[in-house]
Amino acid sequence: MFLTLCLTVPVVAYLCGGANGAIIFSKLVYHKDIREYGSKNPGFTNFKRVFGPKLAWFVFLFDILKTVVPVLSAAFLFRYFGTDVTEDASLLWKFGAAYAGIFCMIGHAYPVWYKFKGGKTFSCGAAIVWFIDWRVALVVAGIFLLSLLLVTKIMSLSSCLAALCFPIGTLTVGLITSSMGTTLYLIMVIINFLGAALLIFRHKENLGRLFRGEEKKFYLFGHKTSEEKAPESGEAQPTEEK
Repeated sequence: MFLTLCLTVPVVAYLCGGANGAIIFSKLVYHKDIREYGSKNPGFTNFKRVFGPKLAWFVFLFDILKTVVPVLSAAFLFRYFGTDVTEDASLLWKFGAAYAGIFCMIGHAYPVWYKFKGGKTFSCGAAIVWFIDWRVALVVAGIFLLSLLLVTKIMSLSSCLAALCFPIGTLTVGLITSSMGTTLYLIMVIINFLGAALLIFRHKENLGRLFRGEEKKFYLFGHKTSEEKAPESGEAQPTEEK
């Protein structure tokens, strides 16, 4: 049964992860394609900058839910039907969540639904970590919010920092609890590092702008500039974030 789950979960998780809230809401509500405005990234931050905060949080919620469903389902399935590998239900849960999560992130980044052009996986990652280890996720969330709201105020940098801290956190917990001696836990930690690497890679353009001093700061509410707004008429040309 464990092998069957390993073969079926990636497909379902990838397809669910590929559903993009920013693209769906921009087309349904505004009749525009978010990929043509601002930074052209179909994600929460660019959606908020282009269309404002009114529906941006619904985009974020959509991307969270489309991740939670397959991740939570996989965690349950591995926990109750993966016992042919180990009887450790907690370990099976964590592995299932991480395993489905990485494919959700891949689906979000490279969705078959949108010609393999997707978002930067932050919203997916933000949902996944809570099902793997809520204690580490709590610490990482604190680091992320501290960086975003008080220190850097830059979403991309804060996201990459949080992404890197999570696998390091699960590795540390594994070493402290001696769980690293378990093959399944080791694989789970490796998956976490791969997820962090994917998120950081997807932010490479943001990091490039950051090094050039051109990356824009994130504001929780408002601050949508005229340069970022989607044009009201079909004649106006979309702008690209520099």
